[in-house]
Amino acid sequence: MPDDIGLSSSDPFDDEGEVPVAAAVPADADTPFADTVFIGGALFSSDLVRSGSAEAVSGMAVAVRDGRIAAVCAEDEASVFIGPGTEVVDLAGALLAPGFQDAHVHPMSGGVELLQCNLTGSEDAADTLATIARYAAENPEAEWIVGGGWSMDHFPGGAPLRAALDAIVPDRPVLLASRDHHSAWANTAAMRAAGVDETTADPADGRIEREADGFPAGTFHEGAADLFAEVRPKVSEDLAYAGLLRAQDDLIAQGITGWQDALVGNFPGIPGALASYRRALAEGTLKAHVVGAQWWERSEGIEQLEGMIRARDEVAALGHQDRFSLGSIKFMVDGVAENHTAAMLEPYRDGHGHSTDNRGLSFIPAERLREYAIAADAAGFQLHFHALGDRAVREALDALEAAAEVNGATDGRHHLAHIQVIDAADVPRFAATGAVANMQPLWACHEDQMDELTLPFLAESAASRQYPFGDLQRAGVRLAGGSDWPVSSADPLAGVHMAVNRVAPLSGDEPLGGAHQRLDLATALAAYTSGTAYVNHRDHDTGYVRSGYLANLVVVEPNPFTVPTEDLYLCRVASTWIDGERVFARAAADDEAQADVDADADAEVAASVPS
Repeated sequence: MPDDIGLSSSDPFDDEGEVPVAAAVPADADTPFADTVFIGGALFSSDLVRSGSAEAVSGMAVAVRDGRIAAVCAEDEASVFIGPGTEVVDLAGALLAPGFQDAHVHPMSGGVELLQCNLTGSEDAADTLATIARYAAENPEAEWIVGGGWSMDHFPGGAPLRAALDAIVPDRPVLLASRDHHSAWANTAAMRAAGVDETTADPADGRIEREADGFPAGTFHEGAADLFAEVRPKVSEDLAYAGLLRAQDDLIAQGITGWQDALVGNFPGIPGALASYRRALAEGTLKAHVVGAQWWERSEGIEQLEGMIRARDEVAALGHQDRFSLGSIKFMVDGVAENHTAAMLEPYRDGHGHSTDNRGLSFIPAERLREYAIAADAAGFQLHFHALGDRAVREALDALEAAAEVNGATDGRHHLAHIQVIDAADVPRFAATGAVANMQPLWACHEDQMDELTLPFLAESAASRQYPFGDLQRAGVRLAGGSDWPVSSADPLAGVHMAVNRVAPLSGDEPLGGAHQRLDLATALAAYTSGTAYVNHRDHDTGYVRSGYLANLVVVEPNPFTVPTEDLYLCRVASTWIDGERVFARAAADDEAQADVDADADAEVAASVPS
């Protein structure tokens, strides 16, 4: 791991990498005691990586007062911070780390889907259909059945059929997003409502699966799903707000204290998230620290930048920049490999292994992307690219080079998310342009969607270059961790397990892409802490356990550094702290329930595809 990954200039370690006996003293002599002191465990902060340590440090105490870390000191020096009102938290060998941050997540759609027809827990096609039928029966007043989370690998060719939905809900429209939100599944009633039939042409940015006579078969990929935008029910502002708060609860329970929302803007079926965030700020319900990435409408042009600047400045004027800001713009460069819309340098293969004329889609022409990147960078925005195929990665890096050539060096901290396939020649360009590799480690393993719907259809050279995290690390590239939830689990510890192992728990598979693409544990944890803090421009007060920093912390048990790497998936968040307040604590009942899950766990770790 490069020694500058996500690190700010401040460093509580001395030149020999030793931790000082006390990194701080009480700031106010009249109130010298801490609110909370953590003892009895191990401490992780990516400063330890800089100091050359591959493990967490034991024998340390962390004192917290008024929402910030007052001291990081030797445990036998901690008594000076402990008074009558101090809560002493005995970690009992657990790991204390900076709160996790997610560099690419969709809380609004994830939370709303949890409150609608939620298919993310379905185990196969039959279970998916049973869940839909049950939801329809329990909600007879719903004019439409909407929701999402179905998995492509549960259906032949990744494309479920309208007939399956017609058999269980024949009388009401049904429209359900796939887990990756790059496809939609509709029944005949929904098509009828939208006026979609065999005469409906494929849009330029999408594809309709069809029956032999040309009538839509039921699955609509990418922009084809927008054919339902005018008729599908809109999510109300109250439901959107409830979804945001539900998502926040779930993310905090997984140790996540901040995130970058990768879609703040209008999207079919989901109202603008900005209204929900502003409401949360006004009502004091937003606990996490959030950066919003405004959605760049690919059907529009440079004129939309003016409105984005205005929205950013209006949010800044609210005075809650430490809690929510709008300094990023999300560019959707391409699609996904599973439906052959990821932009590739070499063509996809057909089912017989022969090359086709399909190289995927660049949703924004490369010359336009460079134009937009130059303008957005000059306006002070961070650029957040969805770039999954190797051609998309190249086009995003080209855009960053063009911006730097015109604007000079900026502190944009631009990042490329998903990065499933990267041409070897482009790996060093990340460091050269200062681009951060925003990785979703849960996808970096062999599983049905990868092995049946992806690898057989990629050119051989691309199939061998899946999620090259190790190559990026060795090239000195900054790494940040994200989930793309609800596409896949938001659990950072599950992501850490996959980044370190490249194999799903209890699987006998070979590591995807080879063992050389694995990351060490410290690097993986740093990606979800200091790496994401850097991306979010929050490394000045989060992402590390340092005196003066916000007391955004997570307690993990058992200490991941004490378990075999293949057992990292057994580690759990015991408690989450934001601004020094305990905002989540796992109950004993949760431990018992998890033990049952682990006992059965020939468990497939949720790994899917991106948005």
